[in-house]
Amino acid sequence: MMRKILHLFIYIALIFVAGSCGNSVKKSYDNTIFVSIAPLKPLVEAIVGEEFSVEILVPAGASPETFEPTPKQFIALNESVMVLGTGLLDFEKSILQRVHDQNKVIDLSQGITTIAGSCSHTHHGKHCHHGVDPHIWCSPKCIDIMAQNIYNALVAKMPNKDYTASYSALNERIQELDRAVNSLCNNSALPYFIIYHPALTYLARDYNLEQVAIEHEGKEPSAKRLASIIERAQRDGIKRVFYQSEFPESSVAVIAEDIGAEAVEINPLEENIFENISTIATLITE
Repeated sequence: MMRKILHLFIYIALIFVAGSCGNSVKKSYDNTIFVSIAPLKPLVEAIVGEEFSVEILVPAGASPETFEPTPKQFIALNESVMVLGTGLLDFEKSILQRVHDQNKVIDLSQGITTIAGSCSHTHHGKHCHHGVDPHIWCSPKCIDIMAQNIYNALVAKMPNKDYTASYSALNERIQELDRAVNSLCNNSALPYFIIYHPALTYLARDYNLEQVAIEHEGKEPSAKRLASIIERAQRDGIKRVFYQSEFPESSVAVIAEDIGAEAVEINPLEENIFENISTIATLITE
């Protein structure tokens, strides 16, 4: 009997010790760089390599339009080395201004000529910042400027580190993507592409494409506008109507059917920014 009681006592003590050890372990973020959205992560990692852990503020599957960080994430942001964002998404402004040291919050849109765009007031919530289209990560020419901003921020923060070689390698990869997208757009016979929500505005501008958005100023199109889009698409032989993964396929399925086209889902927030842009550029130009 005494042996059973002793074994029980030891078992309880081990559980208590294990729990105490687990609670005492606190993850440190003093070697972490945060990025606001997934497509920014590979740009930072390409420059810093394994020297820093790069984490995404908005988790996979979550929408930047409705994202709310946890108290633990706020603590992590304040402990981190640097926080990088597009500077154009509403959630970035509301969240990143609460980082105590604003010197480590980097706006990657610096140097990019932004495009006016109406905020979306659908059930997805506000999307853009002060009427500016935020989707700068969808164009290789804008990515080139963003990468330079990342490099400059790292050099300013850590002048003793040398990121020249890794930045040069990243820059060459961006130039390759730029040339590939430029070739696709120049050789395309399609006069324009149709998309539900205008997420490819910078891509269209930088590569002389026309983006026709079904959604207008964040709202469903009027019957007159929709009829005009469908009639034009039928006349011009448009075969695809694009929609983002955060919107239901039903948003475009009927429109695509009326045109005689296919509803095609894209996700501008995919982490693999190089492969994703290459795929999107191929889809909208072929």
